Amino acid sequence: MNNSPIKPKTITVDGLTVRYAESEQRDTHALLLSPWPESVYAFEPTWAELAAGVHVVAVDLPGFGRSQSRPDLLAPRAAGAFVLQILDALGLGKVHIVGPDIGTSASLFAAAQRPDRFHSVVIGSGGASARLELGEPLASWVSEPDISWYEQNAPTVMQTTLDNIFPATPLGDHVREDYLASYAGRRFAESMRYVRTYPTELKALEQLLPAIRTPVRIIAPERDQVVPPAHGEFLAARLPNSTLDVVDAGHFIWEEAPKTYASLVLDWWERHQPDNHAIEPER
Repeated sequence: MNNSPIKPKTITVDGLTVRYAESEQRDTHALLLSPWPESVYAFEPTWAELAAGVHVVAVDLPGFGRSQSRPDLLAPRAAGAFVLQILDALGLGKVHIVGPDIGTSASLFAAAQRPDRFHSVVIGSGGASARLELGEPLASWVSEPDISWYEQNAPTVMQTTLDNIFPATPLGDHVREDYLASYAGRRFAESMRYVRTYPTELKALEQLLPAIRTPVRIIAPERDQVVPPAHGEFLAARLPNSTLDVVDAGHFIWEEAPKTYASLVLDWWERHQPDNHAIEPER
């Protein structure tokens, strides 16, 4: 038994079992999209701060974490549309959305489709342009012609990935176990299909960027070897109501530098509150 503030539960959305976790109810709501290859537990280090004055809901998108998968949803545009279904299923109106990593493209597609559902967007560490290079291992995961090797060697891939990503940031046993279980069997190889759509999906997203008026904060870790900061710069140059923060951190900044990450998110939420109401911290 762990003492994590993350208490996962499930809800059915469009026939799929979706895993999520939420904090105490507040007047303001925020939706957090789990990064890959992680889960809702990726937000454990920032949970207390983010949930102090906001109703926070963390979600594993279909095919990620412990949420049920469906092939047609393993692409950013479809995932963005599914985000809107999640909001409806949870009874959430207008929210702040935080979409690191794979959530970057999904959040932007969602904001492009329904800007009325979002107060603000926080993204980063996610592929933004099909014209820009990605670092390893993501570049290989996107371009590898045959993913059968990954289907057969998922445990090794996950162990190596977690060891390389978190050498200086030890994961709690319950977190590591959840990440490994989330992508066991064929789950990891299936989840790869999302990023393998980047060459076409990111081209489509680029056409939408100038029309997205929702305030967007782009957090680009300076030492990100997986998704170089150039992807954040690409977005900042095209999103008309955005700000770019290049931060001294690696790819998984939300776990490597959680205080910095939470501070940037909370600052953005505070700047873009409905009717300028301040977020009151829990006392």
